[in-house]
Amino acid sequence: MTNLAAWYFDELKMAGVDFEDVAQVEAFDLKQLSSTPEKEQALVSRLGISSGHTVIDLGAGTGTFAIQTTLAGAFAHAVDISHAMLAYARNKAQKAGATNIHFHRAGFLTYEHTSSLADFVVTKSALHILPDFWKMVAFLRISSMLKPGGHFYLRDVIFSFPPAEYEMSINKWIERAAKPEGEGWTAKDYEMHVRQEYSTFAWIVEGMLQQAGFDILEVNYLSPVTAEYLCKNTA
Repeated sequence: MTNLAAWYFDELKMAGVDFEDVAQVEAFDLKQLSSTPEKEQALVSRLGISSGHTVIDLGAGTGTFAIQTTLAGAFAHAVDISHAMLAYARNKAQKAGATNIHFHRAGFLTYEHTSSLADFVVTKSALHILPDFWKMVAFLRISSMLKPGGHFYLRDVIFSFPPAEYEMSINKWIERAAKPEGEGWTAKDYEMHVRQEYSTFAWIVEGMLQQAGFDILEVNYLSPVTAEYLCKNTA
């Protein structure tokens, strides 16, 4: 987007130290145990993405999901705010023989979709970079990128535990999920996420999705701190 107002959120500054060079991106990719080619291929099949579909992957990261959509015959737009992520993803796509994919340096608030409306928009583990006000703006923009009846899939750190139990729930999450240094996301990584990023409650996300014109077809609380939504665009 051009000519943004002075009050507009600068999401391009949200690319953290993990994403400043390709070596750090490679280390990040190794930690992404929920985003293996096999798991992303299963998600592509589950969503029904196939030949002729157009898919926008917002916060595409190292490109694993976008690559799998193209291997299923779809056309993918892989969108990320990090130059290093995109460079790494391009290299992966080339090695995988995934040619039907365009890469864009942008984010939820700045990506301009200028081609035909998409059949699917997908975002995984990325929306939490935005405060809640800007999540709502992102949902409105996503709706405008989708065909009527198109589908939006969201998975992220989203809290479904009772708000009054926040302290116990966050501590349990970190204790259960944290790995030793070099083996995955550490306790310090999770602590930083809660302290500095913008994960929010499921009831807030669900209200915003509905306000943006989405019908929530499916919701799964994968854990008290992780949720996924499959939505249909009715706007």
